Amino acid sequence: MEWKDGRPRCRWANPENPRYLHYHDCEWGVPVHDDRQLFEMLILEGFQAGLSWECVLNKREAFRRAFDDFDWEKVAAYDADKCAALAQDASIIRNKRKIAAAVENARAFAAIRREYGSFDAYLWQWTGGKTICERGKATSPLSDAISADLRRRGMKFVGSTIVYAYLQAVGVLWSHEEGCFLQEPPCQNQ
Repeated sequence: MEWKDGRPRCRWANPENPRYLHYHDCEWGVPVHDDRQLFEMLILEGFQAGLSWECVLNKREAFRRAFDDFDWEKVAAYDADKCAALAQDASIIRNKRKIAAAVENARAFAAIRREYGSFDAYLWQWTGGKTICERGKATSPLSDAISADLRRRGMKFVGSTIVYAYLQAVGVLWSHEEGCFLQEPPCQNQ
């Protein structure tokens, strides 16, 4: 593939979408330790189920407005009227099951924060705080284990494939493809 700026990227990055290129170049795989960002990505990955990430990414700003900038405490308090209003908001993905899951996941997220002090501490304890380098997978024993634990805690739309994509997005896993200008990993399992 020919890239306008001459920088080769992962095959999934759409060269015609500047928002997608920025996400690939500046966000995807970068370790995240901010709980608000971790919550945002968890919810967005759940909404992505069955759709393309590009579709979700193109609606990201609308999701931020609709979900109170991903303030988990506010989302956890959403009632049936708020969920019904979200289901009518054409600027986001209006799947009622995913909206209800976002609310339940916010409640579970808050419980995990109470138990661990932060969601960051919970998430990164699975790898001892290290970024793991893996390519060419859709699930792994790590995503299987985290998925099972999140489901046990009451979360929805957190199957192993969704969790694997989440781990890639927030930098727990580094998965830039060989040939990508970002292929050299900051991984600690080399």
